[in-house]
Amino acid sequence: QMMSQAEGQQRDLIRSIECLPASGHLTSLDQDLLMLKATSMATMNCLNDCFHILQLQHASQQKGSLPAGTTISWLEPKISLANHFKNGAAQNFPAEINKPASVREEQSIAEPCQLTREPEEINPDEELEDISDDKEDDLGAVEEQRSVILHLLSQLKLGMDLTRVVLPTFILEKRSLLEMYADFMSHPDLFIAIANGGSPEERMIRFVEYYLTSFHEGRKGAIAKKPYNPIIGETFHCSWRMPKSNVATDAGTSSSAQSSSEQATLPKDAEGQAEPDYYTVKFVAEQVSHHPPVSGFYAECVERNMCVNAHVWTKSKFLGMSIGVTMVGEGVLHLLEHGEEYTFSLPCAYARSILTVPWVELGGKVNINCAKTGYSASINFHTKPFYGGKLHRVTGEVKQNMTNTVVCRVQGEWNSVLEFTYSNGETKYVDLTKLSVTRKRVRPLEKQGPFESRRLWQHVTESLRDGDIDKATEHKRALEERQRNEERLRAETETPWCTKYFLKDGDGWVYHKPLWKTVSAAQTQQTDSN
Repeated sequence: QMMSQAEGQQRDLIRSIECLPASGHLTSLDQDLLMLKATSMATMNCLNDCFHILQLQHASQQKGSLPAGTTISWLEPKISLANHFKNGAAQNFPAEINKPASVREEQSIAEPCQLTREPEEINPDEELEDISDDKEDDLGAVEEQRSVILHLLSQLKLGMDLTRVVLPTFILEKRSLLEMYADFMSHPDLFIAIANGGSPEERMIRFVEYYLTSFHEGRKGAIAKKPYNPIIGETFHCSWRMPKSNVATDAGTSSSAQSSSEQATLPKDAEGQAEPDYYTVKFVAEQVSHHPPVSGFYAECVERNMCVNAHVWTKSKFLGMSIGVTMVGEGVLHLLEHGEEYTFSLPCAYARSILTVPWVELGGKVNINCAKTGYSASINFHTKPFYGGKLHRVTGEVKQNMTNTVVCRVQGEWNSVLEFTYSNGETKYVDLTKLSVTRKRVRPLEKQGPFESRRLWQHVTESLRDGDIDKATEHKRALEERQRNEERLRAETETPWCTKYFLKDGDGWVYHKPLWKTVSAAQTQQTDSN
């Protein structure tokens, strides 16, 4: 009862501050009052944690004493900023029965580990070309949201980790982070063409070209919006179909020779069937960890004997008037036909000018290496200097490590035009604004599982499309609260989380059935039969 009274008094305090005029002697944006709001919120979170620990101790005393060595950990705050505000406005706290059915459904989905965690084989034929066109509107000046942002800033310190900070709903994109990783694959013709390179040098250059063209569509321009934070256990599946005639081949490789190499990898039950005139690239992503937030994703083209496996840990930090996101992790491209592996990293992303007109830029140095061939690439994403300079600039070079010879240099903008200059003096320009984008294929919502991204976030997405920020916030909060409750339950019962598609491998995560394993098994079986 005392806790409930304290929470009510704290809500009254917040309402009193929010109801103050926006201008005058004492305003709702007064720095001391903003700090008072943040401090009272932190105090209530601390009291809730203490109360929860006392409840655990009381329960253990009723069942018997705690085992020796048992520790009781601090848990997620039970009261989040979103529980008090919808983008800065005071809100009511309706009874459970008054909540929309979709919100109650989001809160009542069973604990993911109790659902089937067996990997599901997705049939690409069930997937349909994506017709949704969720272009993000520019945020423009954010005057009407300034109180929300100032309130958020009052709780942050330079260098502070933003992993557990609840961000306002109006800055969200209408897609999950897992789907954003899929959108990096929106040029499957360039991806497949890597394997068709006639030499190690050409394959490395083709990979660099594909890598640099992936960020424009993945970021959907330079609009500073943030994708949904994936829920642990969330998955995303899609595929692309690319006509074989649209994929660049090596000048020295005939189409018949290429077809024979593809037929050699076909399973026996596919022999005799008409070969399709398109390549299929399949993609799957899964949120494998919540703290830290780690995503695993995997893509493969069976016909070209190539696949890519990656894991990314997103670390966000507050940098004053901008937010920095470090993409910790590593990806590996496997070209099985050539026995080559290309390791690569990802650049940092920055949301700049978060109090005026927010915009995004990439920054940092990334490396691509192929140990077998000795070729490597070094790419620099340049952040704009304080005075002068160009936006979104990128430079890089491809070299042969044994001879330290630079075989290709690249410069330009990662969201505009790239210029490739080769060692023979030739120059190639790639205009990303004119580069064709292949639409991904996704299963309809009614065929998706409850933890597939689009079905999981469908009510948030629909509300954002309708421009109903309050409703989107309510649906988002229901999903996040359910995740916190599940995490708390697993901590109390010491139940480990079980992933569905990815397995822990050292510091990284690997797809449970990668192409390099299935091809190796098929070759072994063929050898045994001979």
